[in-house]
Parts: sequence; structure tokens; C-alpha cells
Amino acid sequence: MFPPTAARRPRRGAPRAASGPRSDPRRQAARERLIALTRLMDSAVEVPGLRTRVGLDAVLGLVPGLGDVVAGAIGLYLVMEARKLGASRWLQARMIGNLLLDSAVGAVPVAGDLFDVYFKAHVRNLRLLQKELGEPFLDARGVRDGDVIDAEILETKGTPGR
Repeated sequence: MFPPTAARRPRRGAPRAASGPRSDPRRQAARERLIALTRLMDSAVEVPGLRTRVGLDAVLGLVPGLGDVVAGAIGLYLVMEARKLGASRWLQARMIGNLLLDSAVGAVPVAGDLFDVYFKAHVRNLRLLQKELGEPFLDARGVRDGDVIDAEILETKGTPGR
């Protein structure tokens, strides 16, 4: 389905290809899957009173033991998709580190559930990937200033945790 990794990834220090995110249908489909799963996992529903959004990751964290494992497995799928898009090994390691931190702290009974609401490992990983690939950040929440912007592109401010 995809060419071998060595053929896809440029040499270390070589400039990345200038192809846009819409140039390859498979690449665009993978990118859309990443954005959709990130929305589902970290920002699907707005919580009144907290002024934040939560997703399936926070809900799964309420299930002792199994919830964090399932959320971590979904996160690893996102890392595999990032690899197909050409993410470096260093970036993949950072993404896995975010997932491990999310799972480890999320396993702590009450504090872990609060951590899951605010840490948002999947959004962090999406921002890191889009920054490395030189793509503008598409807001995983789909909302900016109260307007629904399903496909509007937002620029990053230079920091993954914005």
C-alpha cells in the first residue's frame, strides 16, 4: 500500500518535498483520519463551566485500568498514521512519550481523570506532526471564537502546546 519507509523519508538534513497536504489522496485521507480521531479523543464535547472541551480519552479514563489502555492503543494508531505521513523517528518517540505520560498519570484515580481533561496528548501530537511536516495547524476542535470552522486552517504560534 505505501512504499518502504526509506523510500518515503528524505535523508537526514535534506529538505522536505514541497508537496502540499492535498497533493496525494492517500496522504490527505490519512491526514483527515488523524484530525477526526484527534477531535474524537480530545475535544469532542464542550464542558459547561470548565471552559474546556473533552473527548473520549477523558471518558475512557474513568474506566479503571482498561480505559487508559484503550486510549493509549488509539494513540498508537495515530503514531502509525504519522509514520505513514513521513514523521521522523524522533517525532514518533516524542508522540509516544506524550501517550505514555497521558496513560501513566491517567491511571491515578481522581487526579489522573483531571489530568486527562487538560493534557490532551492527541492534540499535542497532531500539532507536533503538522509542525514537522510544514503544514498549517488545522484546529482539532473545529471551533474558533464560537464559529464552526470545519475545514479552516489556523496558523500555529510556534509552540506545540499553544
